[in-house]
Amino acid sequence: MKKNISALTAVSFATALALSACGGGGGGSSGSSGGTSSNNGSSSTPPASTATSANVTTPQYTADSAQLAVFNTINQQRQQCGFPSLVENTQLDQAAQAHASYMGQNGGTITDTEVASNPGFTGATYADRAAHVGFPGSQVYIGGESAGYYTNATLTEAAYGQAIAYAWMGGVYHIAIASWPVTEIGLGWNETTFNGFPEIQASNSIANMQPLAGNLPLTFPCQGTTGVAYKTIGETPTPPNTSGAYGTPVSVVGNAADTIVLTSGTYTDSSGNVINLQLLNSSIDTNNELPAFEAVAYPVAPLNANTTYTVSLTGTRNGTAFSRSFTFTTGNVIG
Repeated sequence: MKKNISALTAVSFATALALSACGGGGGGSSGSSGGTSSNNGSSSTPPASTATSANVTTPQYTADSAQLAVFNTINQQRQQCGFPSLVENTQLDQAAQAHASYMGQNGGTITDTEVASNPGFTGATYADRAAHVGFPGSQVYIGGESAGYYTNATLTEAAYGQAIAYAWMGGVYHIAIASWPVTEIGLGWNETTFNGFPEIQASNSIANMQPLAGNLPLTFPCQGTTGVAYKTIGETPTPPNTSGAYGTPVSVVGNAADTIVLTSGTYTDSSGNVINLQLLNSSIDTNNELPAFEAVAYPVAPLNANTTYTVSLTGTRNGTAFSRSFTFTTGNVIG
């Protein structure tokens, strides 16, 4: 993960980020579709299901911990845009923690899959690792995401957690954690040392597809969203038509059985400058990561920090036209 070093605009330390998209499975199949699942190009629909065991009503993550910061940051952003809050599931915590530890034991490489001969192996995919700790993987969709983070400065654990949360939310293939119709999450966190400073390996496992409420499709970001990353680097696979660094994506999401297609998309800044967006639907995603129920629009170059943009999108949901217009404001963070 020691790559893509860039200077943050407000502070004088170097940052390296890495995102990997993404392994999963569910419903008894070999894999479920989506930005947080590996399906070898399949467009199968992840199953809806009832809530599973091991959910806790109050987060059990330690106060001031990185995991609690991730959990709270993601849920705050999801709720504002009409997506259901994620509930902590302690079995998914175990699965995610095992994978974070695996990455740390194997050189800090950010990966979604595990190799049986490597130290710390508990399962090749997110679904396998969930099944390993007893999660009912045959009944629900299971997916996940992994990320790495390094700075040559020591931050608080909460600051590390927020950095990982915004990195996930800023990825074309990782924004799913903020926008997919799932209800359960587990978080794993591991820290090693590089050049005398903490190097983070983080993982999440998400599960349990449920129908969305409201005027579908929903979007993330949405009207009034603030603080999102203005620039994302180091995502694997690299989104189409980018050099590896790009601006804030917008995820457009329906229910699991829906098909979302975007037909036009622009951002306009306060000076009236119009940015044409790259449109990505499951049918044209050359990386075969997006499911049919999600489309993503993104600028192929980074945006400006602390800037408000007006979004204009048109598309279809199951063949019926829709349009969305709203404003969001970037923060001074890199995803």
